[in-house]
Amino acid sequence: MASIPFVAFDELDSTNTEARRRAESGDLGPMWITASRQTAGRGRRGRDWESPGGNLAATLFFTTERPPAEIAQLSFIAALAVADLACGFVPPALVTVKWPNDVMIDGSKTAGILVESSAPERGKSWVAVGIGVNLAHAPTTTLYPATAFARHMLAPPPKPLEALEILSDAYERWRAIWEKEGFGPIAAAWTNRAHGLGQPCTANLPNESIEGIAEGLDPDGALRLRVAPGKTRRIFAGDVFFGPH
Repeated sequence: MASIPFVAFDELDSTNTEARRRAESGDLGPMWITASRQTAGRGRRGRDWESPGGNLAATLFFTTERPPAEIAQLSFIAALAVADLACGFVPPALVTVKWPNDVMIDGSKTAGILVESSAPERGKSWVAVGIGVNLAHAPTTTLYPATAFARHMLAPPPKPLEALEILSDAYERWRAIWEKEGFGPIAAAWTNRAHGLGQPCTANLPNESIEGIAEGLDPDGALRLRVAPGKTRRIFAGDVFFGPH
C-alpha cells in the first residue's frame, strides 16, 4: 500500500466514522483520512478522544482478506509507527509503548490507537486504523496521565500533516515487515519498547480487576500476566495500569 493518498478535512465528527461511511458507500480505499479537528473523536471502549487543533487525528482506511485475528495485530504495527514518529522529535529514550495500543513519552500517554473492522463479506473486510497523537496539546481529564510532543521539545511540534507524512512512511515500513515475516518481528520490536514489563500492574477487565506482574507479549498479541507463582493469565482486552493510579 505504498503512496497512499491523504484525504484532509478541516473538521469531522470522527475520522474512523468517516472511514465507516466510505466503506458503506462502496469505497475500498486505501486512503488516510485526517481532520484538523474532530467533534466526536473516539478512543477505546467508547471513550471520548479530544482532538483540538494542532494535534493529529488520522485513520488509515482499506479493505483486506486478512482474518480478524490478524487484523487485530495492526494496532501493534501502528504503535511502532507512532513510536518512530515520536523518536524523530523527542529523545528516543523517553518513548515507550504500553499494552495494548498506547504510545508514551516519559511515562505519560501521547497517542492512542483504535482499530475497527467489519465482518467479512465475500471474503473481505474493511478496516479503519484510527490514530490520535498529541502533538501540541494534551488533555487533562484522562484515566492515564497524558502529554504532548510540545512539552518535550525546544522547537515547535510538527504540523499535523507533516507528522502524518512521517507516520505513513513508518507504518508502511512495519507493515511490509509484517507482510513478509509475520507477527514475530512486530512482537519483538514492540517488546523492545514496552512500558512496564516486569513490573506490578492492574488489568481492569470488563467484569473483574486482576493484579500481577506483566511478563510479556504472546504471539497472538495477548498480554501475559503472572498472577501467582507458576500461574499466568492471558489478557486480551482491558486497561492496564502500572504503579499508583
